Amino acid sequence: MAHIINLTTFKDTRGILTVLDSVVDFEIKRLFYIYSVDDSDRGGHRHHNTYQAAICIKGSCKITNNDGKETEIFDLNSPEKCLILEPQDWHVMHDFSEDAILLVLASTAFDPKDYIYEPYENTL
Repeated sequence: MAHIINLTTFKDTRGILTVLDSVVDFEIKRLFYIYSVDDSDRGGHRHHNTYQAAICIKGSCKITNNDGKETEIFDLNSPEKCLILEPQDWHVMHDFSEDAILLVLASTAFDPKDYIYEPYENTL
């Protein structure tokens, strides 16, 4: 089930440092980031195997998630929040602010066969 992790963050007069050490319980095989999104939705899938960690490192966006049992909307509005998505989590990324940059860490390299595009019957 998708859930938020609050990232360890250090703040002082020099700035802010957020640490990703040991945040995810999977080996990171791929990193990508999404930005300059218009009013389109992104995602709209789940996976057979891939775990992901999503961090909106600038701006904000929302991720609507359905794990086959319930639907929840996560507001990623701080670079100190990390949303963990499990393979069964059918998710849609939306409502990107104009300046949003969404960083995603994934447990697998890209494989089109890992994607399941059909939503659960109770998906919004």
